[in-house]
Amino acid sequence: MSEVQAALPVLPPAYRLIALESVGSTNDAARALAAEGAEDGTLVWAREQTAGRGRQGRDWTSPPGNLYCSLVLRPECPTYEAAQLAFVAALGVAGMVGSHVPPLVPLRFKWPNDVLLGKGKIGGILIEAEGQGDRLDWMVLGVGVNLVSHPEQTRFPATNIRAETDTKISAEEALVGFSRHFLTWTNRWLEDGFAPIREAWLARAAFKGETIEVRLPNETLTGRFTDLDASGVLLLETPQGVRSVTAGDVHLAGG
Repeated sequence: MSEVQAALPVLPPAYRLIALESVGSTNDAARALAAEGAEDGTLVWAREQTAGRGRQGRDWTSPPGNLYCSLVLRPECPTYEAAQLAFVAALGVAGMVGSHVPPLVPLRFKWPNDVLLGKGKIGGILIEAEGQGDRLDWMVLGVGVNLVSHPEQTRFPATNIRAETDTKISAEEALVGFSRHFLTWTNRWLEDGFAPIREAWLARAAFKGETIEVRLPNETLTGRFTDLDASGVLLLETPQGVRSVTAGDVHLAGG
């Protein structure tokens, strides 16, 4: 783990930036800092990850040029409410992308934590938390965005911003943009609750109203994605009735 030697990006004062040239995983580094008492707003950013990972321990290919960062957060709320920050982060990514890219290529959100642009996935969000029951000690919110490259042969098609829009965004620009937009939406969440976050997320929801498959560890559910409930749970209309799904891999039915 080596620190960045060049001039650092200037972030809003709510953040304490730890900038690294290379790290195994920004989430792992942020988790270690959180366990040691790192303050809310500690932000670990790396130019590359050598052992990046996504949900369910999947590898996250992390060469230089893309955005890799993880944020230590200590929200004063139960764990289940803190999980709503994944939706806040998606809106933060959308704000960053929208400030650089003309709105010609559709940006969408794939429940629960993916950001899509054009033909595929450009970003993912990973939340890890520590606490007892509903009492949250800390959480780490990891964000990865494909700016100039993307992995091949992924479960869901991947792409990158430059490939879809011919726009090159540097990792520094992406970090600054995301941090600012995430802070704006976080303040909205703190002031007004999840309702405006849910509304803004649903306005860009991929597959809403369509028949989807939700792949769970022991079964696959098929039904129509009708809505999110007031806490962010996916509501799936199946022949057996409406199912509430808290986690799973979403794909178009037959896709």
